[in-house]
Amino acid sequence: MKKITIQHIKNLKSLKTSFPTITAYDYMSAKIVDEAEIPLILVGDSASMMIYGYDTTIPISMEEILLLTKAVSRGSKRSLIVADMPFLSYQPSIEETIKNAGKLMKEGGAAAVKLEGGVRIKQNVYALVEHGIPVLGHVGLTPQSYHQMSGYKVQGKNNQEAKQIIDDACALEEAGAFGIVLECIPEALAEKITNTLTIPTIGIGSGKKCDGQIQVFHDILGYSSDKPPGHAMQYDSLYSSVLKSVKKYKSDIES
Repeated sequence: MKKITIQHIKNLKSLKTSFPTITAYDYMSAKIVDEAEIPLILVGDSASMMIYGYDTTIPISMEEILLLTKAVSRGSKRSLIVADMPFLSYQPSIEETIKNAGKLMKEGGAAAVKLEGGVRIKQNVYALVEHGIPVLGHVGLTPQSYHQMSGYKVQGKNNQEAKQIIDDACALEEAGAFGIVLECIPEALAEKITNTLTIPTIGIGSGKKCDGQIQVFHDILGYSSDKPPGHAMQYDSLYSSVLKSVKKYKSDIES
């Protein structure tokens, strides 16, 4: 079984069809995703809500994301593992960025890290790449800026916002990022960025014109009683079936 590399992901841009990626948080889900031959697994800071029960991605700590990254890396033998850098693990300084990213790779087993932002973190991304740490970028809706954006909203709907997102994406490519997540931007803007960059784009809620798409493991399986995001692609309803099984167990024991 050949391990997926950064170059393999970069080469996927030349495909005529979109490639799949998945956000997963634990050993067993990573094992399943790996067996399905998904090329890239993101250990997302969305674990803040999906695993730890917080309201946003902001509270999750380095220790919490590191624990999940270790589990995912043990479950995956083929997929490329990318670990999200949580809020304030890279914003304070370049030194903190390198230290925390290195920990996710050295201790967590990740092959790369993901940072939110564009122009303002260009130097951080450049420094990581110079130190041998591959970077996946993230522009558009950046959940760690939840309060600054006044919630989760589609970004890039006017010309000024669109230009900023394009500038951010280009800055990340110039800094050495191997790919960029485009979250919740208009499809036409996502297509323009995808056609402009030489590195692959991975869309979520940004239409069908990106080089790849990413979905959350729990969302595609319907593993929550909450209403999924509008961009979620749900293929099952495990919450109801698991709840039914647990209730049946309860009934059997009581009787």
